[in-house]
Amino acid sequence: MDAVLTAAVALLDEAGEPAFTLRALATRLGTGVGSIYWYVSSKDDLLDRAIDHVLGSVLTTIEGQTGGDPIDDLRVMAITLFDAIVDRPWLGVHFMRNIDVQGSALRLYELLGQQTLRLNLTPRQRFHAVSAIVGVVVGNAADMGQEPPPEVLDGLLDRDEFLSRYTATWRALDAEEFPFVHDIVDEFDGHDDKEQFLAGLELTLTGLRLQAGV
Repeated sequence: MDAVLTAAVALLDEAGEPAFTLRALATRLGTGVGSIYWYVSSKDDLLDRAIDHVLGSVLTTIEGQTGGDPIDDLRVMAITLFDAIVDRPWLGVHFMRNIDVQGSALRLYELLGQQTLRLNLTPRQRFHAVSAIVGVVVGNAADMGQEPPPEVLDGLLDRDEFLSRYTATWRALDAEEFPFVHDIVDEFDGHDDKEQFLAGLELTLTGLRLQAGV
C-alpha cells in the first residue's frame, strides 16, 4: 500500500489531478489496473488515501515542533502546512475534503484548534481563529501553486517580466482615481510570494494575540 500511495502522490505532483487515473498509476507501477483494486475501491478512494498520506507526514512534522507559546506554535504549524501545500495544488483544493472522518486532515484541524484552547477565547472566537489561519494558508498556497501563464511556462518571460506588464499598466493609471494602486505598485513589482504569505499570516496572528489579551 505504501508503494501505491507513494506512486500516486508522485503522479499527482508531476501531472496534476486531471491526469490522475488508475490506468496511469498502474502504468507507473508496471502492473495492471486490477492489481490496484486490491488496495482501493475507486479513484476517489485512492485520492483520499493520497491526501491522508501527505498530510500524515505534515502532522508528524508538526507534532514535533509544538509545545511553546500557542501563537508561536500556530505560526510554525501554519508555515509547515503552507510549505506542504504550495507545490501541490491538488492538495490545497482538497485539504478539507476528509474533515468529516478520523484522518490526518481532521487531526491537523484539531491540533490547530488545541493551540487556541490555551488562549482566553470563546468557542466562536476559536472557531473563527482556526478558520482564518486555514484560509490564509490554503488560499495563499493554492494561489501560488497555480500553473504559470503560458509565456512563463514556455520560457519567453520570467516571473518578474510577466508581473512588470501589470506594473506598467498600473503606473499609467490616474493617480487621483487609483491612489492605493499607485502607492503600492513598487511593492508589487517583483514581490516575493512567500514573504507576502508570511505577512498575511502575521497580521492574522497579531489580531489573534490582541483578541486573546496575550
